[in-house]
Amino acid sequence: MSVKSDKWIRRMAQEQGMIEPFESGQVKTRGEDRLISYGTSSYGYDVRCSDEFKIFTNVHSATVDPKNFDEKSFVDIKADSCIIPPNSFALARTVEFFRIPRNVLTICLGKSTYARCGIIVNVTPLEPEWEGHVTLEFSNTTTLPAKIYANEGVAQVIFIESDEVCETSYKDRAGKYQGQRGVTLPKT
Repeated sequence: MSVKSDKWIRRMAQEQGMIEPFESGQVKTRGEDRLISYGTSSYGYDVRCSDEFKIFTNVHSATVDPKNFDEKSFVDIKADSCIIPPNSFALARTVEFFRIPRNVLTICLGKSTYARCGIIVNVTPLEPEWEGHVTLEFSNTTTLPAKIYANEGVAQVIFIESDEVCETSYKDRAGKYQGQRGVTLPKT
């Protein structure tokens, strides 16, 4: 097994459409504006957050239950940024659509810029032959409101290539999140 470099990521994105849209380098500015960087890094790819957010709310006193999820637990927002209330949680999705090769597993880590503000990004691994927009989970661990920016970097995906092709991929298992588009809520 090996962690893949920027050269490998560029080749896979161009030849196999592994990441779309794809940025071959690091983007740090847009005109005069400084951005939280996104695009290809030395050994990974920094993904962007779309402008679609679901913020947890307790307005309807719903119980968060992964087996019987009540969509009233969220407020939907479409905006250039999102304010997550103190000690709360939000969902979003990546701008990028992924097609993971059969011999690759990815691990997603939050960017230090957000981590240093008490914002934790959690994403489960992207399994071999999974494809879709990645649903991102943001946890505001602070006692203050926290801001997330759309169309800027939020997390880094690390690609690990195996020496062997897996026997059963996510696609083979007909995984419940296969092909997801948009922010996807829990399924059982």
